[in-house]
Amino acid sequence: MIAVAANIAAAMLGLALLLAGYRLLRGPGVADRVLALDTCYINALALVVVLGVRTGDPSTFEVAIVIALLGFVGTICFAKYLLRGDIIE
Repeated sequence: MIAVAANIAAAMLGLALLLAGYRLLRGPGVADRVLALDTCYINALALVVVLGVRTGDPSTFEVAIVIALLGFVGTICFAKYLLRGDIIE
């Protein structure tokens, strides 16, 4: 039962990742692309967690933590760049 739910969740997250990737490539503005990139990393994070639940491998949760940290730092850098035009002062 959990395997079926995990497969359905993975399919939905994969579709959401494709749609966010389309917005990343075709976004009208820089802010839209930054939000799409943020959405992509959150969808990838959720996909890794679903994979971890499906397989029962605990190391996938460590990978999810690394993806979350890198995504957070990337979002902060992009926001700083959009506000000030420079990342490092």
